[in-house]
Amino acid sequence: MARTTKKGAKGLRFEEALAGLEKIVAQLEGGDLPLDDALKLFEEGVRLSRFCSGKLDEAERRIEILMKGAEGEWEAEPFSQEGWEADEEPGARYEP
Repeated sequence: MARTTKKGAKGLRFEEALAGLEKIVAQLEGGDLPLDDALKLFEEGVRLSRFCSGKLDEAERRIEILMKGAEGEWEAEPFSQEGWEADEEPGARYEP
């Protein structure tokens, strides 16, 4: 599994980090690990979680920057998931 050190995190993609996090969760939920191994996996999971959270925050900021105002001007608007259904297709409400 890729470590999320400062050097290794640069080349890590969100999808890879999320897959690694899911694998760690599955291993920890199995409950068959010695304590030391479980703690190491937990620490790696925290690093991956923080990395994913940072990537999502960055994406949110980019979306805010790209939101277009009613008059056609570009204006920053906070991103809100309010009113979105969890099973809705991504981009389903996109209207150019």
